[in-house]
Amino acid sequence: MNPTDPHNSEHRKNIVQLLRSHGISPTVQRVKIASTMLLRPQHLSAEQVLTLTNQTGRPVSKATVYNSLGLFARKGLIRELFVDQERAFYDSSTHPHHHFYNPLTQEICDIDPESVSVNLNAQPPADTEISGIEVVVHLRPKQ
Repeated sequence: MNPTDPHNSEHRKNIVQLLRSHGISPTVQRVKIASTMLLRPQHLSAEQVLTLTNQTGRPVSKATVYNSLGLFARKGLIRELFVDQERAFYDSSTHPHHHFYNPLTQEICDIDPESVSVNLNAQPPADTEISGIEVVVHLRPKQ
């Protein structure tokens, strides 16, 4: 049996432990949503998570998916990406990295942080410091 199969009891046990380690109560619905989101490195909208989560078993409501994804992002389990005015995307990889975004296909892919350099000559406002820089490169078809 595949250890990363979301229906595998070992995978479910790992998800429960991961949720608890992030201070998240592992309800049945949250475990199901986290299993979908953390199956592999991926970037998904809430609608995509809803669809994938509800492909098998007892359905999870849209509100539960949105609320759980927001909670997961606040607790550092996943990253919330704002690359489009229409929707947020959720990234299962939480390490610092940059993204390519294609608004026509709504696809997001990672850019190696070592391949992007930012020369920021501006000083942040008083009593603040820069905690990180995330670059999103928007794509379009070649003209």
